[in-house]
Amino acid sequence: MNRILPIIFLIFFGTSSAFLFVIAFIIWLFTVMFDRRLVLLHMFTSFWGHLYVWVMPIWSVSIKGRHKLKKRTTYMIVSNHQSQLDILVAFGLFFPFKWVSKAEVFKLPFIGWNMTLNRYIKLKRGDRKSIHKMMVECEKMISKGNSLYFFPESTRSKTGIMRPFKPGAFILAKKMKTPILPIAINGTKNALPKHSIFFKGSHKIRFEVLDEIPYEDFRDLSVEELAANVREKIAAHVDEHTET
Repeated sequence: MNRILPIIFLIFFGTSSAFLFVIAFIIWLFTVMFDRRLVLLHMFTSFWGHLYVWVMPIWSVSIKGRHKLKKRTTYMIVSNHQSQLDILVAFGLFFPFKWVSKAEVFKLPFIGWNMTLNRYIKLKRGDRKSIHKMMVECEKMISKGNSLYFFPESTRSKTGIMRPFKPGAFILAKKMKTPILPIAINGTKNALPKHSIFFKGSHKIRFEVLDEIPYEDFRDLSVEELAANVREKIAAHVDEHTET
């Protein structure tokens, strides 16, 4: 069963993505002229992404603190990163934001094409020109009222212990005076391990929206202090940190 289920999942993922991309394109075609933030397209994309969590009987997801999201507030959303599954779970917020994601993902058929339609932001890790371009695009998105979602660790943690946070999200938050919304993720590391497509056992996944950090609370902090402070707040809700 551990081998059959991933095959069924991948077949469903591939076939449904082709069909759902067509719907996404139609939504984009009819809304792009008046929905400047592409909120309707993102909401459909949220349904598309979270669909794969709903259909998996071995994944049980709870999202705590959803009420803390204020629809009219522009956030810098940051969370720990344990698995590719984090992205699908995050869509379950059904809150408009723009992903900052690796440029390679945008090349994927259907999924990547839809990311381009949504105007999510590309980043080539280690490429200074790409990082500069990403920062400029992020500033433009924030100025237009778009929240951004960053994984400041940059890559997934195999152990669940959080890596040091990179400064990009926090440079932007300070420069644009944007409140930070921390999110703690638990359970995805084992539900979909890094570099694996095999599912073992059932898993409870917990997604917790923490208290917003207003700009006034970190205005006088350095970027390094802010990154460490936010990492500490998230770590206090991550199992691998609280168990050590």
